[in-house]
Order: sequence, then structure tokens, then C-alpha cells
Amino acid sequence: MTVSTLDWGTTYRVTVLDLGLACCGVEVMAALEGHRPEQLAALGVDPAHAAGEAHVLVVSGTVTDAMLPAVIATYQEMPEPRYVLSVGACSNTGGPYWDSYSVTKGIDQVLPVHVAVPGCPPRPEALLDGLAALHRLIS
Repeated sequence: MTVSTLDWGTTYRVTVLDLGLACCGVEVMAALEGHRPEQLAALGVDPAHAAGEAHVLVVSGTVTDAMLPAVIATYQEMPEPRYVLSVGACSNTGGPYWDSYSVTKGIDQVLPVHVAVPGCPPRPEALLDGLAALHRLIS
């Protein structure tokens, strides 16, 4: 059975928490907060403002080694089932800062990433495509 993105909103609801750590975070905020609430609701997406109420963690931007413990703690506060979207080149691989001593070389080294959204920075629509890909993965 194939579920279209339009059907997803009536079948599944996901609560999404964004850890906007750098410029990619602006694009994610544009996707999550730039739409009218009814548009996101039609897609089955509810922005969350605390880790305890989110099932999808969006890590967007450069993850430094100093910030990594806070990212892991946020993930651990989330209820099961929990999923991770890595958004942007820096979160995926360290981006242009990959050779820096203080940058994590991809959040997938420490958290289970379910969907990686490429780009530097990716457009807001790419996040929605990533959420649709997550839906296909878990349905």
C-alpha cells in the first residue's frame, strides 16, 4: 500500500523538534514555522518545543564537539519511538569544517540517523521531502 504525502496527514502525526545549530537551522525554521499551522497539520507535522513531546529530532547545522553532549541529551529525553533527520552538509558530514578539530564529522557517528537531507543549506522544501522519506521508511 502506498501512502501519499497528502494521506499521511490523515494517517500519521509526527512531532518535530529542531536543533538549529547554524545556518541550516534557519531553513528548517522556515519550513516548520513559515507555513501556516493548518498547512503543516495537513502534512501530519506538529512542531514541538520540548524534547519530551517530540518523536522526530531534526539536527541542522554544524555540530561542534562542545555542543555534542547537549544534542545527545536532547535525543535521550525524547520518548520512543524516536527518529533523527540530519539536515545539511555540516550535520551530515561536518561540511566545509570537516577537518576542524572541534567539529563532529557527522551526527550519524553518535546518533542513529534515519534520513539525511543534503545541501548547504537545503531549501525548506527539502525538509518536508525528508519528512516524507521518513514516513516511507517507517510505514
